[in-house]
Amino acid sequence: MPSRVQPAAILLLGSLAALAVAFASQYLGGLLPCQLCLWQRWAYGGVILLAVLTFALPKRLRPAGASLTALAVLAGAGIALFHVGVEQHWWKGLASCMSTVNANQSLSDLENQLMATPVIPCDRPAWTMFGVSMAGYNFAYATALGLFGLVAAVRSRDER
Repeated sequence: MPSRVQPAAILLLGSLAALAVAFASQYLGGLLPCQLCLWQRWAYGGVILLAVLTFALPKRLRPAGASLTALAVLAGAGIALFHVGVEQHWWKGLASCMSTVNANQSLSDLENQLMATPVIPCDRPAWTMFGVSMAGYNFAYATALGLFGLVAAVRSRDER
């Protein structure tokens, strides 16, 4: 890899692209995110922050910052893998992915609560292509991006 392309820049742009797809699918495609989808977005947000902070580091420390950033991408891949497992019913999801309706109230209050707090289930994919959900594609993407970023960070350290 040419030394002029910093691994943190690749991770930054890759994370921005992932968030752009997530927000486009929500606001243009009408796919509402569940709690685990939101966690995956937060992971990319953390990666963006770490990548920007990496640019502020002295040049000799940037490979370490990029490595940490790549590991954060891989942590996001772990969240996506957990989400895939919930979708496939390999394990249970989070309590925040299920309804917390209080049944000990009047019918009118119950209706108001249901209307005010829609729950997007984590175990039912809102969209699939070729049998793979968005969480599945995100797992593959984040794993590839994180591994690529980690290899690039190690190589940039060796180029010094």
